[in-house]
Amino acid sequence: MSVSGTLVAVTDGKMPMRAKVASSVSRTAAAFSRAAGRGDGSVIGGWIGLKIDPDLLRNLASGRAIALVSGTNGKTTTTRFTAAALGVLGPVATNSFGANMPTGHTSALARAGSTPFAVLEVDEHYLARVIDETTPRVVALLNLSRDQLDRAKEVAMMAQMWRTALAAHPDMHVVANADDPMVVWSAVNAAHVVWFSAGQRWMDDSWVCPECGSPINRAQGDWWCTGCPLRRPVAQWRVEEDGVVDPKGDWHLVKLQLPGHVNVGNAATALAVAAEFGVRPIEAVPRLASVASVAGRYAQVDRDGRNIRLLLAKNPASWLEAFDMAEVAPTLLSINARDPDGFDTSWLYDVDFSPLRGRQVFITGDRAYDLAVRLEVNSVAFRHVHTFDEAVQATPPGRLEVIANYTAFQDIRAELDRVN
Repeated sequence: MSVSGTLVAVTDGKMPMRAKVASSVSRTAAAFSRAAGRGDGSVIGGWIGLKIDPDLLRNLASGRAIALVSGTNGKTTTTRFTAAALGVLGPVATNSFGANMPTGHTSALARAGSTPFAVLEVDEHYLARVIDETTPRVVALLNLSRDQLDRAKEVAMMAQMWRTALAAHPDMHVVANADDPMVVWSAVNAAHVVWFSAGQRWMDDSWVCPECGSPINRAQGDWWCTGCPLRRPVAQWRVEEDGVVDPKGDWHLVKLQLPGHVNVGNAATALAVAAEFGVRPIEAVPRLASVASVAGRYAQVDRDGRNIRLLLAKNPASWLEAFDMAEVAPTLLSINARDPDGFDTSWLYDVDFSPLRGRQVFITGDRAYDLAVRLEVNSVAFRHVHTFDEAVQATPPGRLEVIANYTAFQDIRAELDRVN
């Protein structure tokens, strides 16, 4: 679907006066926040702008061709890949620092100014609202799994919310994960849906059919409900070895700076979304290699003879992928349980830590003792360190892998001068 010649330029001159003022104040507040070292301003700017004009996000989105990316895991990276791919067509506004609620979307669009395109990462709880306010051309649905157990909705409830949101916007194009039964059930009735397949390593949240409650069977990459017609659809885009096969059957080698098989899947999703805007894979693939780190994720920093790599893992599914990405090297695990993480750490018992056996393992963070008990259960030897620097000094020269949940990750990133 080409969009050439169909876009209306977004300019402050076409917005209501109230929206112009709100947008200007939003940019100023975000700039002051950055200058004061209080963060990147991606939340405070949008918060203030929306206080002045509650319709600011809608006004800023008007006239842009927008893609939304949502799911439990992989949103930030897939958004960066998609923005890079869509850049073939022109400037792209995006919330590249991961502020994925309406305040972050508002701040990102205000900061970008006039752009014909936008790619926005959206927290899965807010997807319906953001669809309503931005009228996206395309929505990408990555996956659904358990996350923040003490406050997040149950997975099937989230799938129902998505299903309802898509039904309310029948003209919207959907790019959805054929390997996740919850995503398929959410999107299967959409009028315009393209399926991608990147594999699904975490399956513990989709053994029961959301349609009828019967068991879901799996075999050789396929899945089907044993009690109703719900089953895995044929994927038009799929990962094959270290490349992506497009709907025409052409295979494209994907060379990335980011580690792990999961990121080839994220790249496949980005290519599928960009294709909905008319971008050919041969044009988009080279741009994916420009993404080296994402808001500190996968960043590598050299300190005192150690090469430190940062990996974010915030729930069982993402810990599984982090272990796949990490080299067999000294590893620091850090766990907090602050408000952005969720206060319930019982999810640690859904993570299999056995891949860490035989490595030099350090643990730290506010809830290091919870992690210590979990590692004892998995017979993983570890050493408790009180600070990040203590772990660095205890590591021999070479690679140190750091795997941390959200606020623990941000703490370590701050110690490394907020590396991006």
